[in-house]
Amino acid sequence: MYLQRRNRILRQTPAIRALVAETNLTPNDFIAPIFIDEGSNIQTEIASMPGYYRRSLDLTVADCKELWAMGIKSVLLFIKCKDELKDNKGTEAWNPDGLMQRAIKAIKNAIPEMVVMTDVALDPYSEYGHDGIVHNGEIVNDETVEALVKMSVSHAQAGADIVAPSDMMDGRIGAIRQGLEETGFTKTGILAYSAKYASCFYGPFRDALDSAPGFGDKKTYQMNYANRIEAIKETMMDIEEGADIVMVKPAMAYLDIIREIKNTVDVPVSAYHVSGEYAMIKAAGKMGWIDENKAIIESLTSIKRAGADLIATYFAKDAVRLLG
Repeated sequence: MYLQRRNRILRQTPAIRALVAETNLTPNDFIAPIFIDEGSNIQTEIASMPGYYRRSLDLTVADCKELWAMGIKSVLLFIKCKDELKDNKGTEAWNPDGLMQRAIKAIKNAIPEMVVMTDVALDPYSEYGHDGIVHNGEIVNDETVEALVKMSVSHAQAGADIVAPSDMMDGRIGAIRQGLEETGFTKTGILAYSAKYASCFYGPFRDALDSAPGFGDKKTYQMNYANRIEAIKETMMDIEEGADIVMVKPAMAYLDIIREIKNTVDVPVSAYHVSGEYAMIKAAGKMGWIDENKAIIESLTSIKRAGADLIATYFAKDAVRLLG
């Protein structure tokens, strides 16, 4: 049998496969989400996210030092707000002495080179658990955007490198960019959650921060998962308004969206490998139904192969160890 072309030649050994691999993961690809709580020397495992923790600020700084030593250069901060500090307008979100602001300062003081990204949305601070201010059962847009600008400027004042609006309110990227410019924070970047879908895969995250909506759902502001063209429209609008990086969330069920956006835009594309995706791999691995370590690397590779330049993932540490 004579064949002009034998494709298996380039698959024969691990060394050959590595040599011709089209997609390669490195620690530079990862953003590590961090959950922060009040107190001291506190580490609470999140029941629906086995092996992942909500930590007090002192242990968070230690964790960030470990991440940096592993080669992970970026963290995305989320805080658990005390119930007594929550209100409808989320005013704790721009408290200069709030937990988020203290966390930014502590991490930047400990590891100045670490890229600190901050979540910008009202749900952790809202008595209703929604990403915006509620009037008569409606999540209102424009008043929420004003609050998000205050929140973003407060994060920049504390030292954040990049603010990451995850709320999906209309016009918030342009308003935040204007707010940062007018207050002199011309070097603060914006990572826009541009195509954030109303997904069932966020459940464990809401357990982590006690931020589940108190009524209804988030479908009036997060995107319909049936839509593809809308994601491109939303993303292009965010770029026109001043986004430096755009994001697709979730990642694994939306690889087609990541690729569509990567083919369309000329800014870095990020993707969020969300809590539900993490939990599924963990659960299947625990039951012995899949090889957890192989699933981690295959999943993250698929996200990068789809076009993500950056991946926010709860597997950041595991992936770096496995990549060795």
